[in-house]
Formats: sequence, C-alpha cells, structure tokens
Amino acid sequence: MHQNDYYEILGISRAASAEEIKKSYRQLALKYHPDRNPGDKGCEERFKQAAEAYSVLGDPQKRETYDRFGPEGLRSSGFEGFTGSVFEEFEDILGNFFGFNFGFGGTSRQARAARGRDLGLAVEITLEESAAGVEKDISLQRAELCPSCGGSKARAGTRPSVCPSCGGCGQIRHNQGFFSVASTCGRCRGTGEVISVPCVECHGGGRITHKRTLKIRIPAGVVDGVRLRMIGEGEAGDPGAGRGDLYVDIRVKAHDIFEREENNLICALSISFSQAALGVTAEIPTLSGKTEKLKIPVGTQSGEIFRLKGCGLKDMTRHRTGDLFIKVDVRTPADLTGDEKELLRRLAESRRENLDRLDGGAVRRKSSGPR
Repeated sequence: MHQNDYYEILGISRAASAEEIKKSYRQLALKYHPDRNPGDKGCEERFKQAAEAYSVLGDPQKRETYDRFGPEGLRSSGFEGFTGSVFEEFEDILGNFFGFNFGFGGTSRQARAARGRDLGLAVEITLEESAAGVEKDISLQRAELCPSCGGSKARAGTRPSVCPSCGGCGQIRHNQGFFSVASTCGRCRGTGEVISVPCVECHGGGRITHKRTLKIRIPAGVVDGVRLRMIGEGEAGDPGAGRGDLYVDIRVKAHDIFEREENNLICALSISFSQAALGVTAEIPTLSGKTEKLKIPVGTQSGEIFRLKGCGLKDMTRHRTGDLFIKVDVRTPADLTGDEKELLRRLAESRRENLDRLDGGAVRRKSSGPR
C-alpha cells in the first residue's frame, strides 16, 4: 500500500514500548477515523496506514520479523497489510479505554459478525529440512460452523427471533453530549437475536469441533522462531464473516555436526599432529548429503578456519547462500610408546627445539581467519 516506515507512520522511535505503540495508534485512529471524517479520502488513507502499522508493531512476532528483515520478511511470512480485524481492534481499544462502544455522528450500528478465531501451533524440523525447504502435514482441532444449523444456533426448521430489548441492533444506546454512547445488550449479548429453540447437534453454540489435516510449505532457509501465516485456516467465524488465520511457529532442531550463524554453517574437523604437519585432504559432509573435498595444507595450526563457499543455507529474503566454515582441531597424542617418544625427541633436536622450557618470547596473540 505504501513504502513508509511503520515507526514513522505512528510517530514513534524504534525503541518504543508496547504501551507507547498502542497510545500513538489510538490517537491517530481517533483523529482520522472515517466516522469522524466522512468522505475525506485522505483521512481514510491515514487511518488505514496507522492500522497497518499497528497490526505489525503491536504484534511482538511481526515486529521482530519487521525489525530484522523489513517489509520483505513480512511478506515472506504471509503478511498482507491492513485487514478489517484491525478496525475491530480499534473499537476494542476505545471500548477498553472509555468503558463503552462509541459511534460518531449519532449513527446506529448493529453488532457485526465476528471473524473466526486465529489458531497457532509449532512445527519442528531438522536443519536439513530448513536448508532445502519441506512440506509438512499438520493436524489440528478447530471450530467449524455446525452443518445442521449453518451457524444460526437454532434448531432446523426454526429461526432466531429479533431481540425485544434492543430491537435487533445489539446495543442499548444513550445520547451523552457530543457522543452517542452505547453498551452491549445484556439479553442478546450484542447479536441482536435470541434463540428460542437451540440446535440439537451444537447445543445452540453454532459450531462444532472438527479435526483437520493441512499441508504446509516451509521455505528453504527458514530460521528457528519464524512464524508462518496460513490465511483462512483458523476457526470459522459467524455466518457471513471470514475465517481466522493459522500461525505456525517453526522450531529447528539442533544438529549433531553443524551450528548455524545467520546463513552460515560452522563445524569442527579433528586431525592428527602428523596430518596437520604434512597436510591431508579431508572429505567434509554438507546438508545436501554430498561431501566436499577440502585440502588441509602443510603446517596447519590448531584453530585455523577454512571456508567452503556456497555450502551454507539460503537466505529467505535475499536469495543468496551462506558458506560453510571448518575449524581445525589438531589432536595431540597422549598414549605414545617409547619408540614414538624417541622419534619426537629426535625431531625436536633436528629443529633445535627446547623440550625443557619455553621463554617469554613464545607467548603472543595470533588470530587465524578463514582460508
């Protein structure tokens, strides 16, 4: 919808607290709400921008994704900008702040059909699955509209009747000065209808619980903690209202060999003293299942790091691949035979090395970067 920074839209710093975010959004929403500015397209656009910004920054997971990866990261997670659910939350914020529901300009509004509840679950994958991307079947229990009454809550062959207390509007309204103040009707609880004969199958609830199996596509390069959104896969809403969404939190299991740093992988390679001194060719495993040959040169020191380019993980948003870093660990033999010790003494003598003590000149700092 726009390219502005969400923090700039709400007029807050990037370190703003959750309460500061809500306060700024509430002020902007009150100022630019369409009911207070009928026909003003500019105010309507400002209201939508503020609502979209709050829908991201007001959600800790979405805010973290936005701060780390920007708008592209949000789109990769399924975020699609401003939705009507944010408008509903705006009215909830006002209702919680003042204790009532507000209508501007004296308009009367019947309780809107409620959108379905969002659901969440966690899926665990391996590092190999994270590298290549994977499809997973997930099962969940969720509320569906009752097939017998279609969500009306009334027994088949009967219909809900108009609430006699509120006349079907769902609210009891009183005029108080500039505002028209309304409270939810206590008899129908805001629905505008009363059920005389409840549905037998759902017992008047309008919904039944149903087990559902879904297939989810997890993109290559996904990192631990990413939340994916499956639009419309949450619970059913009221008749005529949209379904909720399903949020899937990705958990990547620890690997036996590799550690991950952003899109790079790190592993350790253990070699003997002789292999380090004389050089050796090592076969290095990768997440793809193939092995890569790595030439360990003569005189390699313990702690040296080598790099295999392009053997890391893909980036979810930048479409680049990280590298694999191999840290060498030189093993010092601890169970030498007498003959082996003698060979090492002769080697030390030929290199004029002192086996009795080291002087202070041997102590120094050295950093070994990747080769």
